[in-house]
Amino acid sequence: MERKVGSSTVTAKEVKAALGKARTLTSEEEKVLRLRHGVGAPSTQAPLPRAAGNNEELADELLVIEMQLMKAMRARTGQTKTGSKPQVAAARASESPSNPAKDKIVRALRKKK
Repeated sequence: MERKVGSSTVTAKEVKAALGKARTLTSEEEKVLRLRHGVGAPSTQAPLPRAAGNNEELADELLVIEMQLMKAMRARTGQTKTGSKPQVAAARASESPSNPAKDKIVRALRKKK
């Protein structure tokens, strides 16, 4: 195999045009090329690609999984569907008198999570 003698410069416009046509790159490879050559995203208003593509059955499964995860997250944080603040914290604050030393310890332990 023979080495190429000349050198060439790739411009950001050429990379952007090539990335627009490329269909075989993974998202990570595309990101590396964009970072390496200083190419911005094609459009800030463009929708993100769908993980399911055109597969309706897979899209439905992903939607169900997403809904289950959102429900579990809300249950864990104590939030309702409207996004109100956790009710558990309000209940705890009303039932115990203020103790600065205890509050300091509890805050430190919560930060460790």
